[in-house]
Amino acid sequence: MEEIRHEPVAPTRAQWLAAGGAIDAHRHDDHQIIYAARGVLSVTTGEGSWVAPGTRAIWVPAGTVHAHRAYGDLELHLVGLPAGNNPLGLQTPAVLSVGPLLRELIIEYTRTAGEQSAQRHRLRAVLLDQLRASPQQPQHVPAPTEPLLRTVCALLRADPGDNRTLADLGREVGASDRTLSRLFRRDLGMTFPQWRTQLRLHHALILLADKTPVTSVAHQCGWSSASVFIDVFRRTFGHTPGTYPPS
Repeated sequence: MEEIRHEPVAPTRAQWLAAGGAIDAHRHDDHQIIYAARGVLSVTTGEGSWVAPGTRAIWVPAGTVHAHRAYGDLELHLVGLPAGNNPLGLQTPAVLSVGPLLRELIIEYTRTAGEQSAQRHRLRAVLLDQLRASPQQPQHVPAPTEPLLRTVCALLRADPGDNRTLADLGREVGASDRTLSRLFRRDLGMTFPQWRTQLRLHHALILLADKTPVTSVAHQCGWSSASVFIDVFRRTFGHTPGTYPPS
């Protein structure tokens, strides 16, 4: 079994990752806020995956094994927090809303990493206040543990545009739609349509980061029309897919 890299201190810094770049699986003894001011960031843990555009940040609690991947050229901002300082009170990863003020605070705080000044301490205090007030967003694609669900979810991950019903998928894996529906709720805490929508939105963000046209993204992700996709995307992320990624 490959040993997981252990970096005791979660760094606070800004860095660039080229499109397709990755940071392999590792863990910190600190908490960490991970934010992409440009590009799309994917964070994967044993519990599933999170994909965040510029209106979202990802909270990774201390001790969580996680890996990063860049889609599009990624302007990455990392904020490390001591394990004893948990402003969110969360022990599991989460996606947080990032408004204009929180965005600028994160960027400035990581830009001045290493400095020690009264101004920086005040900046940190405001940043923590904004984090505490930041709403959580249900944008997690959980990873199944049930063998049947692993097979079904692998089929859909391979082709997020697959529009087969749960009954159709059940026939392929040898289970009834009722059984699969029960497993989705019990193992993943969401319904099959909810899980598939999350998967499709995550895939859509990745395609948009590669500058795929909106109509093509809608088709590849299984939406019936571009207008339906745009509506779902806007209600989820607060802006239209045509305005993302930022230039």
